Amino acid sequence: MARLNLQNWRSWFADHRTHEGGPAKTITPGLQLRRSVLACLLWENQFYEEGVEIAGRIAELVPKVEAGKVADLAVEAREVMKLRHAPLMLVREMARHATHRALVGETLARVIQRADELTEFLAIYWKDGRVPLSGQVKKGLAAAFGKFDAYQLAKYDRPGPVRLRDVLFLSHARPRDEAQAEVWKNLVEGKLASPDTWEVALSAGAEKCEVWERLIEERKLGALALLRNLRNMQAANVDEELVLGAIRSMRTDRVLPFRFIAAARYAPQWEEALEEAMLKSLSERPKLRGKTALLVDVSGSMNNLLSRRSEMMRTDAAYGLAILLREIAGRVSIYTFSDKLAQVPARHGFALRDALDSSQPHNATYLGRALEALQEKYDRLIVITDEQAHDKVPAPRGRGYVINVGSYKNGVGYGKWVHIDGWSEAVVEYIRSLEELGTE
Repeated sequence: MARLNLQNWRSWFADHRTHEGGPAKTITPGLQLRRSVLACLLWENQFYEEGVEIAGRIAELVPKVEAGKVADLAVEAREVMKLRHAPLMLVREMARHATHRALVGETLARVIQRADELTEFLAIYWKDGRVPLSGQVKKGLAAAFGKFDAYQLAKYDRPGPVRLRDVLFLSHARPRDEAQAEVWKNLVEGKLASPDTWEVALSAGAEKCEVWERLIEERKLGALALLRNLRNMQAANVDEELVLGAIRSMRTDRVLPFRFIAAARYAPQWEEALEEAMLKSLSERPKLRGKTALLVDVSGSMNNLLSRRSEMMRTDAAYGLAILLREIAGRVSIYTFSDKLAQVPARHGFALRDALDSSQPHNATYLGRALEALQEKYDRLIVITDEQAHDKVPAPRGRGYVINVGSYKNGVGYGKWVHIDGWSEAVVEYIRSLEELGTE
């Protein structure tokens, strides 16, 4: 679950000023709430030390916005933006206010779409101390609980301060039939059959090749599990045609290009199928309007791991986002920067990855120098970097975004820049929505 930074957000917006002290555009509470929820895209997958405290801002704005609009935003955040924690946070804040409570039950039941979100909601609900659940919260949890079958409940019945059986007792959910009653009885007694996941199957000591082939044939591997385990399948001598078929048929709508880049590093013999699946996932997305100038950091620090526990490099994230933006930005010019600014051909897929990586030596980070050298006109400028610039970074000429793929405390993408910490497939939608709102 994403961590919640506890800084005071009010000082950020005090007197309608930006963080740099300049005058900020005044917008309605509804638009402010939408912008705050969109900002949750910045920490949905990864949260950085310097991230803005969003929870406090949401708490402040919810009672100022009509209940129906808050409920609609929660549903949109879950079903369209694919966020998990922001919708739960919105519903928790709705539950605090008499003007909004009537819609809590139906909204909560709709935004909870995975069994573990039942317990995650309670973690958010009790973040400031354990309090009784309201009737509407119980109603929503009960309705949501009934959506999950034995497999889903077993998969997410994990140890912790709150277990799924606790949610069942607290919500007073009623089974719809005897079969569901039996499932819930087994959950309470800890007798649910272990879910047939790759982790469980392999830990049982079965022959690895047989396990992988069975899971593929029975379509029990999700896209991320498949990509992360290509190296293991190769080592286990899994049938190649079976693996290629799984790659070509997997659902890719929620998979970012950097996942394919990392997979291709460890399974280069399947790169063609991986590229085909990657580009398929991007082909039907709506385009950003106008001309985009894209600057990708290829300095030496970008060759570091994303985190101590990750096998992926910062360049994986940067090149993956570049591939994503190349397909979605419509008209685009692509550059790299390190010691200098270098334009690269706007190729597709892994060819763009290769062009970026070989465009210039991976030396120091001179973003300011690169921006001064960039002379062409654009509607938006997007910089992908770990922000560790050696020189002064000027303001963009117009609309500018800095996407940070590092985790350092201090960065450069502030002032007139829109600063984005972290990345997900929703980064593009974040940019699109900000531009449609006209609040950037």
